[in-house]
Amino acid sequence: MKAIQISVFGRVQRVFFRASTKSVADQLGIKGFVKNLNDGSVQIHAEGDPYLLDAFLDWCKEGPEHARVDEIKVEDTEVKNYRNFEVLKR
Repeated sequence: MKAIQISVFGRVQRVFFRASTKSVADQLGIKGFVKNLNDGSVQIHAEGDPYLLDAFLDWCKEGPEHARVDEIKVEDTEVKNYRNFEVLKR
């Protein structure tokens, strides 16, 4: 099990980024959360198998259809053992 924190910058709010992220995370068995930040970016905490996290990260670099991902930052972080993947409000 590995955990990463992903910060996604670009046009990533009001384009169903959070809902799409949850859908992909659920398909891959990734646990954690996604939330919008006040600066217009999206923050993701993702936990799971390293191979599946790589696939999830590849999706995050593109995002859903109407998103435009300009930059992505990834940091290793502490495993919190989330039970599922949630969309959080600000």
